[in-house]
Amino acid sequence: MPFVRQFPAIARFVFPRLVQAGLTMVVAASLVFIAMRVIPGNPLLSRFGQHVDAQEMAKLREKYGWNRPIHVQLRDFLGQLVSGNLGESVARPGQKVSDELLRCIPATIELTLVALLISLPLGIAAGVVAAVFRNRLPDRLCTFGALVGVSIPIFFLGIWLRAAIPWLPVARRLPEYAFLTFEPLTGIYLLDTLLRFRFDLFPVVIQHLLLPAAVLSTIPTAIIARITRSSMLEVLSSDFIRTARAKGSGLLRIVLRHALPAAAVPITNIAALQVGLLLSGAVLTETVFDWPGLGLYIKTAVVDDRDYAPAQAAAIVIAGVFVSLNLILDFVYLWLDPRIRTAK
Repeated sequence: MPFVRQFPAIARFVFPRLVQAGLTMVVAASLVFIAMRVIPGNPLLSRFGQHVDAQEMAKLREKYGWNRPIHVQLRDFLGQLVSGNLGESVARPGQKVSDELLRCIPATIELTLVALLISLPLGIAAGVVAAVFRNRLPDRLCTFGALVGVSIPIFFLGIWLRAAIPWLPVARRLPEYAFLTFEPLTGIYLLDTLLRFRFDLFPVVIQHLLLPAAVLSTIPTAIIARITRSSMLEVLSSDFIRTARAKGSGLLRIVLRHALPAAAVPITNIAALQVGLLLSGAVLTETVFDWPGLGLYIKTAVVDDRDYAPAQAAAIVIAGVFVSLNLILDFVYLWLDPRIRTAK
């Protein structure tokens, strides 16, 4: 069977990448752990405020293991991660970090997916137009727009849009009154409103998503546009494109039937990696729009509470997304490129 003959080559391709992904996660988790111990602030102060009880603080340091050497703490931390224990919040005693993450991650997933649905078609369309009309007005406009999209700070754009578009909601995912009669199922409100047959709330959810999703999509849109333009320019100068033109194929057919599929590999690569970029950019976007997701959770844990466990867990989740996406892309290349499967 072909698969049996190709199995050794597939194993040589897959196994090193699985090991590399595991080692990357260990290094990322270790760096996050050390960084949280280096930043100024004491998470226990959020429990005591201005009236610090030295004896009680010593007991809590012993409870959380912070009185032990840093390498011992790191070893225990990595062991807890392997067992799925993300720790307990210091600012909110008795509250498991895993439970808090399960509540806030769906909000970030929804925001990220909507931002990706905005950035993908816009970025690809802008890149294709810029490549087809190279060095002409459409190219200059798309290139300038991509440069602005990459350069403008997310927090500035968010604050400006809040002031410039006052008729759209600028905070939270739904009005408070909606939760009197609406109970989410999955935490993804676009889906939950349909599952609950609350079609009256569906457009309200979209209105609350528009501004933060538009702000979050600016940088990915610009990056996808630039990569698409570069890839399309390379393909449009290829021999098979010149042959298609010589045969009398129209511009639209050449672009959609021949050029765009040939340029899809780098576009797919950069588009998949934008998911991780969107998660990291969500910290600023969710802070500006008071969006109760992973980004706001990280901001609260680091800036407000100096809480180790939530910040560590959220950062590791984002690192895990990046590593997983790269691993999935490697497997996609294995499927798309038969030369990898047949390599000696």
